[in-house]
Amino acid sequence: MSIPKTQKQWLITGADKGLDGLVYQDAPVPTPGDHEVLVHLLGASLNYRDLIIPRGMYPFPLNLPVVACSDGAGEVVAVGSKVTKWKKGDKVLTLFNQGHQRGDMDIAASKTGLGGCFDGTLRQYGTFAETGVAKMPSNLNYVESASLVCAGLTSWNALYGLKPLKKGQWVVTQGTGGVSLFALQFAKAAGAHVIATTSTAEKAEMLKKLGADHVINYREDVNWGETARKLTPGGEGVEHVIEVGGADTFTQSLSAVKMEGVISVIGFLGGAAPKDNILETLSRVCTVRGVYVGSREQLEAMCAEIEKHDIHPVMDKTVFTLEKAKEAYEYMWAKKHTGKIPITIE
Repeated sequence: MSIPKTQKQWLITGADKGLDGLVYQDAPVPTPGDHEVLVHLLGASLNYRDLIIPRGMYPFPLNLPVVACSDGAGEVVAVGSKVTKWKKGDKVLTLFNQGHQRGDMDIAASKTGLGGCFDGTLRQYGTFAETGVAKMPSNLNYVESASLVCAGLTSWNALYGLKPLKKGQWVVTQGTGGVSLFALQFAKAAGAHVIATTSTAEKAEMLKKLGADHVINYREDVNWGETARKLTPGGEGVEHVIEVGGADTFTQSLSAVKMEGVISVIGFLGGAAPKDNILETLSRVCTVRGVYVGSREQLEAMCAEIEKHDIHPVMDKTVFTLEKAKEAYEYMWAKKHTGKIPITIE
């Protein structure tokens, strides 16, 4: 295929305009540098992060204006003169923080996020460092692969980044957002037990179909953390909590966690103002860890496991095109989605 000179893209023009600051425009197709690849992007997916950047609510570094979105997958169509890892025709997905290659996150890597500091994936073509993409799982399509970039890797890091999950251990997941559903799927693939929380009978059925061993309706059981603890052997609690609710759920996460267990703080959907004293970590003898996606090394390990177990992300039934991406933002903000929102790009 011939590479066009221009493309369509969504640009975030500011963090104070809401979705009015999201502009659909024509832009030149970039030329890859010596160590870069040009990717024809064919799939993208949204995260809560994408919704709050234009609203001025994002707590990490930004460099606006910037092409929106971190999650992308596509085909390599050109490579720089010194690229050795990739060739034309390779199917790849993006690395969220382009500078986070392996090991611990640091300040420099935190300033390399796609769709925040570096131009993201809501466009037809993008250049990325050859170390800024990874091989797509062979069992997934482009939109499924794109959904792994943030939510999938965040879940993987939560379960394997500090104290790796082991067979037979217990995990609590919260709700039916992308991160929580990935955590449920990864935990079951590892032979762990999962206690999932949700608010409706319909969502409870979906969680059970994905393999949840127990589902607790948090609207009916406000002390669900203690209930979760009692479900574990000896009432000792769970080894891992995937904490996405923030202020509204953290008290219950503390109730559910086992001594020496890990609460991975990933989101603050229920508010960011803490209701619990940090010294609770001493009386509970637990670790509370903030998770900021993950490294390329972790991304590659996760993709290998997805291939091995033929794991498929839960994708919302509504598919959006690049042109209709702003409608996808509105759809997600209205909480109409289940799992990851697919955006197809041509």
